[in-house]
Amino acid sequence: MGKQGSPKSPHPGSLSFDASSGLKEYPLRWNEMLQNGDPSLGRRVSGGEYNWDKPILVKGFKNDGVKYNASKGGSAGKKHLWWLLRHLSPNPSKAYGAKKDPEEKVSKFWKEQFPQASTWKPCADKNVKRAGTVNHTGFILVSANGGLNQQRVAVCNAVAVASLLNATLVIPKFLYSNVWKDPSQFSDIYQEDTFMYTLKDDINIIKELPTHLRSLDLEAIGSLVTDADLAKEATPNEYIKNILPILLRNGIVHFLGFGNRLGFDPLPSDLQKLRCKCNFHALKFVPKIQKIGSLLVKRIRKYDSARSMLDKQLLGNFISSVPSGEQVTIASPSKYLALHLRFEVDMVAYSMCDFGGGENETRELQAYREEHFPLLLERLKKMKPLSPTELRKMGRCPLTPEEAALVLAGLGFNRGAYIYLAGSQIYGGKSRMRPIINLYPNIVTKEDLLSPTELVPFRNFSSQLAALDFIACAASDVFAMTDSGSQLSSLVSGFRTYYGGGNAPTLRPSKKRLAAILQENSTIRWQTFENRIRKMIEEGQRVHIRGFGRSIYRQPRCKECMCKHQ
Repeated sequence: MGKQGSPKSPHPGSLSFDASSGLKEYPLRWNEMLQNGDPSLGRRVSGGEYNWDKPILVKGFKNDGVKYNASKGGSAGKKHLWWLLRHLSPNPSKAYGAKKDPEEKVSKFWKEQFPQASTWKPCADKNVKRAGTVNHTGFILVSANGGLNQQRVAVCNAVAVASLLNATLVIPKFLYSNVWKDPSQFSDIYQEDTFMYTLKDDINIIKELPTHLRSLDLEAIGSLVTDADLAKEATPNEYIKNILPILLRNGIVHFLGFGNRLGFDPLPSDLQKLRCKCNFHALKFVPKIQKIGSLLVKRIRKYDSARSMLDKQLLGNFISSVPSGEQVTIASPSKYLALHLRFEVDMVAYSMCDFGGGENETRELQAYREEHFPLLLERLKKMKPLSPTELRKMGRCPLTPEEAALVLAGLGFNRGAYIYLAGSQIYGGKSRMRPIINLYPNIVTKEDLLSPTELVPFRNFSSQLAALDFIACAASDVFAMTDSGSQLSSLVSGFRTYYGGGNAPTLRPSKKRLAAILQENSTIRWQTFENRIRKMIEEGQRVHIRGFGRSIYRQPRCKECMCKHQ
């Protein structure tokens, strides 16, 4: 699990609990809203692939036996959600295989809203110079914890630290976690030779430690450095003061864990550029992942060629170049939105929020906290408790599937939109997912798009499965996140900023602002709701230069990573 006290997307076993619709805090007046102007509501499904006379099933969701519970006020949310579904649901006889309504409006959020985004171009691989003498100090070993995305950040931070300390980096190892249960190592996920070749002019990288150093007891000689020995987001001065003497004395340092152990500022410009070069140029998925990732993208698009630089960077030779003169219209079913719905049990439990599931939910989540987050519970004993309502107002509650659907509807995405759902371990399983699937029937997961045979090589390798989600999200026409603090969402949005050419919009709802909007349950009308949701998203899409201390992986618009062209 990495460090206790922070959620790391575990893959829990099946939990037995009751869950309500999740709207009990703010039951909206759906009937009034829907009668006052959502142009996309109530229209026929374009390209629908589900028979509405039969129950909807989506592969890959846990806790399938969950039933809604009306306890603690959950029934109000159910009632108003039912009104929404009633107005959205088409006549079953017309929905299945229905042709596109030529008058159906297309959401403007399929496109980037700010043209300034296209003025920033990738250039982290230009003019990076090696500093100092090669391998003057010794060797750096890194054993990175966490999942795919935490480990990706650790690798690029290790590259920067090796350059800072003028050391040789050994290809990082990935720690086995009892939560992730994935034995994958670097070469199972990334192309080792590409990694080494891309960075060859910047730092020395070797695959294995020299033989004469392998038998050393690194802990005994003081060369083992854990996360407890380094401050979170440590500065270069801390490395020079505390780590460099160990390197000079022993010729080797082993960083164990290495979770977020290098800050973003202050940091020399050449090290920031090197971080970007590592993340955006040196880390390419292995052919096994690229091949299946290309199948995901091609099948949801129903289109076989690359449509952008993003496709080629993610999929390499497994996707062909764009045919000359070919045009793909914005209303084509080949366009898709990727949704990273961060509503797994770890996030739900860690938030301490109430999602309307009554006593069973409270019991189940408390038991999960006691097992996985004991340090969190110890901290909470020393603090004044906050009510679920206060937590929601502060923006600390993860968006539910229903709330994510409301945001998409408020942005004008119609029922025919094709949506790729990243991950599938949604808390509450099918019962929790049913409302969003009813609103957006063309939701698919990798389990829907790939055959069991194609998925077999990835079974029991959660990081490799996460790499497929990374590809599908990064290559999407629109990427929607529900938690901006998620590593996957951060890295995907940064990748899209870097390679998207100003044509890869990302939707970042503010949980705090959304809670305030939804709390106006007795007065808000649909048109007002739409306007406020759209304003919230547009403000999150404004083109900004990376702020001081902000992640360079998430916000690469800065002189170290990208070049601005007029």
